[in-house]
Amino acid sequence: MKKLILVRHGKSSWEYSVNDKDRPLKERGINDGHLVANAFKQKDVAIDAIFASPANRALHTCMIFLRQLHFPFSQFEITNELYDFSGDYILQFVKNLDNSFETVMIFGHNHAFTHLANALGSIYIENVPTSGLVHLTFDTNNWSSIEKGATNYTIFPKHLK
Repeated sequence: MKKLILVRHGKSSWEYSVNDKDRPLKERGINDGHLVANAFKQKDVAIDAIFASPANRALHTCMIFLRQLHFPFSQFEITNELYDFSGDYILQFVKNLDNSFETVMIFGHNHAFTHLANALGSIYIENVPTSGLVHLTFDTNNWSSIEKGATNYTIFPKHLK
């Protein structure tokens, strides 16, 4: 059984005149990231690999989770394929994952994550919010053959406040 955990980056700031990849998290994004990471930590899920978009806001959100989960940095990787807003590149990335990984967590962006959560999961999610987490499972041993799976649970910041 394969498990995919989608985490949308935290609330980002538009205050700075920087390109999209360099936009930082707002204070709320940092705080919400800690809230969701802590709630997820309580689930005690063993993660085999973590991947993040190279965008600053996704990377910063990922770092919050890595620290909270005490996840080894050696098992974390930045990948350009996760800097995707449609979901097409992300789906290809997931389907090409090493089958030795049972549980993978990825950090990225909307609309891609809402699209994937709905295309691959079992419940409709109108919008995966910033810092939102969606845990999906698939009844297969091969990432390349994942299709419709089950949405195990979601963790959204507004449910933790």
